[in-house]
Amino acid sequence: MRALTVSGGTFPAAPVTVPDPEPRPGEALVEIHHASVNPSEVHHIGHFPDGAILGYDAAGVVVEPAADGTGPAAGARVVAFGAGAWAERAAFPVDALAVVPDGVHLADAAALPMAGIAAVRALRAAGPLLGSRVLVTGATGAVGRLAVQLARRAGAHVVAQVRDAARADDLGVEMVTDLAGVEPVDAVVEVLGGPYLVAAWRLLRPGGNLQSIGWAAGEPAVFEPNSTFMPGAARTLSSVGDPSAPAPDLAFLVGLLARGELSAGVGGRWSWERPGEAVAAILAGKVHGKAVIDIKPTKTDDAVKNPL
Repeated sequence: MRALTVSGGTFPAAPVTVPDPEPRPGEALVEIHHASVNPSEVHHIGHFPDGAILGYDAAGVVVEPAADGTGPAAGARVVAFGAGAWAERAAFPVDALAVVPDGVHLADAAALPMAGIAAVRALRAAGPLLGSRVLVTGATGAVGRLAVQLARRAGAHVVAQVRDAARADDLGVEMVTDLAGVEPVDAVVEVLGGPYLVAAWRLLRPGGNLQSIGWAAGEPAVFEPNSTFMPGAARTLSSVGDPSAPAPDLAFLVGLLARGELSAGVGGRWSWERPGEAVAAILAGKVHGKAVIDIKPTKTDDAVKNPL
C-alpha cells in the first residue's frame, strides 16, 4: 500500500510504498478515504522516527473486521483514532472505531477524532455546565470550535476568545479578541497556553476549573507571586491527556453530526498526493478549523469543496 511517512525528520513530498498493516485479533483493517492533520503533528514532526506512518485521525470503510469477532462488520463506514492514519489502509483497535451514520460525509467525520476527543473529555472533566459561564480560548481552532459548540449545547453561556472576530462570526456565542474586561467564568477550556493561560486563570471564580489542553502560543506562562491564591472554594488547573478507548466519544460526536447539532469545522481539503500544501496552509495560519487530506474520496464526499 501507499502511505505518508516521515522522511529525514520532515514531511514527505508524496506517498511512498510501505508494507500492508497486519491487524491484531482486536483490530479491524480499514480502507482510509479521508484523514485530517493536527497542528501538533505539523509542529512536532521531528519527534517521529524516519519511516513512521503519520496521522491519527481517519475515516473510511472496514475491509476486514477484527478476528476476535468484535467491532464493526466488513463494509461499515467508520471514523477512527490511532497511529498510522495517513495511509491507504490502517489497522485500528475496535475500541477506537465508531460507525458513521448515513448522511455524514466521511471527510467531516475524519476531522473529529483528536480534536473532538480533547474537547469532549475536557468539558466532561470541567463538571456540570448547565447555566455556567465557560471560556474557550483559541475558539477558531479545531479543538476550540468543537468545545464552543459542545459547551453551548450543554447549556453553558460560552465566551469564545478569537484572534479575528470577522473570521468567527458563525460561532453564535459571545466573542472577545482578548481577555481584558471579561466577566469571571466557572470553567475554561484553554488551548493557547502562555499569557492566555495566566489571564484565564485570573478569570476563574472560586470553585472553578481550568482545563489546559494545548500550548499553541509557544510562550511560557508566568504567574505573579500570590496569583494562584484565592479565598473560597478551591480553583483547579488540570489537563486531560488520555485518548484511550475513544469509541463511545467518537460515536457521540458523529451522532451529533448526523442530527445537525455539530459542525465538524473542516477548514480546507487537500489531496494527499501533495501533503505539503496542507502543511504550508497550517503553518501560515490559513486554516480555521481542521485540515483534511483526501486519500480515496467518494463521489458523495467530492461535493465538499476546499473553501480556501
